Amino acid sequence: TKFPEVGSERQDLRQYPGGVLAANIVGGIDWDGHGLLGLEDSMDSVLAGTDGSVTYDRGSDGVVIPGSYRNRHDAVNGSTVTLTLDDDIQFYVQQQVQLAKDASGAKNASAVVLDAKTGEVLAMSNDNTFNPSQDISRQDNRQLGNLPVSSPFEPGSVNKMITAAAVIENRLTNPDEVLQVPGSIDMGGVTVRDAWNHGVMPYTTTGVFGKSSNVGTLMLAQRLGPERYSKMLQLFGLGQRTGVGLPGESSGLVPPIDQWSGSTFSNLPIGQGLSMTLLQMTGIYQAIANDGVRVPPRIIKETVAPDGTKTAEPRPDGIRVVSAETARTVRNMFRSVVQRDPMGIQQGTGPQAAVEGYQIAGKTGTAQQINPGCGCYYDDVYWITFAGMAPADEPRYVIGVMLDAPHRAADGSPGSSAAPLFHNIASWLLQRENVPLSPPGAPLTLQAD
Repeated sequence: TKFPEVGSERQDLRQYPGGVLAANIVGGIDWDGHGLLGLEDSMDSVLAGTDGSVTYDRGSDGVVIPGSYRNRHDAVNGSTVTLTLDDDIQFYVQQQVQLAKDASGAKNASAVVLDAKTGEVLAMSNDNTFNPSQDISRQDNRQLGNLPVSSPFEPGSVNKMITAAAVIENRLTNPDEVLQVPGSIDMGGVTVRDAWNHGVMPYTTTGVFGKSSNVGTLMLAQRLGPERYSKMLQLFGLGQRTGVGLPGESSGLVPPIDQWSGSTFSNLPIGQGLSMTLLQMTGIYQAIANDGVRVPPRIIKETVAPDGTKTAEPRPDGIRVVSAETARTVRNMFRSVVQRDPMGIQQGTGPQAAVEGYQIAGKTGTAQQINPGCGCYYDDVYWITFAGMAPADEPRYVIGVMLDAPHRAADGSPGSSAAPLFHNIASWLLQRENVPLSPPGAPLTLQAD
């Protein structure tokens, strides 16, 4: 050889035909072929297999001595891991999340789509995903993590679903009860106000959530009490990892009831003072979509051994959170959020989420972010969320979306709503699957005469 001191090293390259598709979930490998990120890392022992080896003797000239082979071990191929993701849905959701991030000027955007009945993850996306086919170390400006499972946030009003489900389940109100809701309420030594100034308003229980009244929500939460509310947070899976099967999952943070101060119970029902991941948030709505049974989400469907033997991933047991009757009642109530009214009186906070021809139930969320400098809330920096189900009358899909500190709405319009991103994903899913149109939903009364 011309340069005997220069050797060569064989390197096997992993091809990712999808490029950035689901890279936040699949992850990537290092130079040696070992898992570095995502499922490539956490499932490395299943995927990798074992190298083959053989021992032999060589003469001084480097030539193998015939008949010296021994201790031969054949290579064993790794297993294949099949995911619950739908490629088409994942591609579309990833595209829409990136568009929403760019249009809104948000720091980050993410979305999750669950099967309403099984809790299986059909899509999970954040913006600016890296490309595992290229050198990961040179993609500094790319998102290497998986925000929907690793990055908890305060949910804001999207958390009001828990109060609604709890007070209906405990028969402490009904959808049409008229509450006299003032513009503010004193609770636990703090004054909580609604997001808009108003005098005493005759909101129905449905309207409290459709209009997203903090004061009305806390009036209802007081009927429930801290103990029953705390138990409901646990039933909905908050403060605990979902066990979805992805690395780096956060449990979020729910303060234990024995650590609540006087003001804690004035914060939690309106989505402050606790944190959750986007996957946990979407899971709350999955329980309501599935007639009150929460099925912890899963993303691994099965593993296929080298000989073709398939082993299905164990399915988690469902957890009864509320009765089927309560779930159906609450689904109907939360149609009010997307209801339009030219006069504005019977209009909810998220009409941009509505899908023509289908009943949609969901909830908007706006949560102030914490300023680390003072430990207080920013006045103008928010997490903007939307979670909902489509169609509300026969739920097939549960969708959760989040914008981190946007300057505009998800479609670039004034305001700061994530509802347009939900609308785009929901309408595409319903059309793609040719889901039958919903019967017209009866108009809901949010504000009494």
